[in-house]
Amino acid sequence: MRSRTGPRRPPRRPTVTAVGAAAVAAVVLAAALVWSLWPSGVPVPSDFGTRPRALEPVTGMSSGILDDAPGEGKTSGPVSEPTALHVPRVSLEARVQGVGVRGDGTVEIPDDAGQAGWYRFGPAPGAPEGSAVLIGHVDDRTGDLGAFAKLYGVRKGDTITVAREDAPPVRYEVTAREVVDKDQLPDEVFRRHGRPVLTLVTCAPPYDRDRGGYQRNLLVYSVPAG
Repeated sequence: MRSRTGPRRPPRRPTVTAVGAAAVAAVVLAAALVWSLWPSGVPVPSDFGTRPRALEPVTGMSSGILDDAPGEGKTSGPVSEPTALHVPRVSLEARVQGVGVRGDGTVEIPDDAGQAGWYRFGPAPGAPEGSAVLIGHVDDRTGDLGAFAKLYGVRKGDTITVAREDAPPVRYEVTAREVVDKDQLPDEVFRRHGRPVLTLVTCAPPYDRDRGGYQRNLLVYSVPAG
């Protein structure tokens, strides 16, 4: 059964503090909203790399935007919403939809485990600064693995491409992965300023039905590809 407990709804135009608190709770909720037990005997993936720090943007740093046509991809206008996620080496392909909060204040997560949710109260992929967050289920209510289960197989240096609405795709390179307790998410995961980073979030074992589901989160960090 799906848990309905979760964070209260932030203001329509939330402050940085409110956004950060709601977003951290969003990922905690993601761990509670999975439907089935992770297959027994499957090990928790190991950590690698170093989590990107909240440093100031660096002048001249690559945006990761793929210039498919002359003059495109490096405008100063609004960042387009993500529409699809592709991690070719692990065959991860998922449509992306914007997610916010439900009427009861709990965070929206796509019901389809084959899709990813972009936390729209934070930066979008391709934004010049801050951490863009995509959240997805590791499995579904039938026990089949979700798209984000493929994150268990990523390696440092893997390429991630995010397609965007009315804009060229943006490309990232995986730099780190870590597993954390769901109530110990790093604050910088949801920062709105500093160097741009894409953070992918899903659930990790152990699974405890009495405590609401998965007890840990898997975080994959990537930076704009040069």
